[in-house]
Amino acid sequence: MSTYLLLLHETPADFALLTPAAMQEIVAAHRAYAARLAERGLLAGGEKLSDDGGRHIRSRDGRPVITDGPYAETHEVIGGFYLVRAASLAEAEALALECPHRGGGRWIELRKVDEMQ
Repeated sequence: MSTYLLLLHETPADFALLTPAAMQEIVAAHRAYAARLAERGLLAGGEKLSDDGGRHIRSRDGRPVITDGPYAETHEVIGGFYLVRAASLAEAEALALECPHRGGGRWIELRKVDEMQ
């Protein structure tokens, strides 16, 4: 089994228009998805990330440059992630298709995790 990362892309401003009940439905759908993966032994981890965009850390001329990440009001951010176990890329894609994150401008980036040795 390999490990795959599902990066959950979103624009946080889109959530500002949702009612509290609609937000609770989204949260419940993600909890149910995670529970189904865990029951099948396919969930290796996952979390929701804060909407602030974080910090970007780069090097310029050999020196670190730290800046704010994308501003949540105007830019897409990675809103969370799942780490899943799958026997193949096709199986990982099938697990991603089960994820409730797709739709409404939200999308999932699927990446295989290389083992570090």
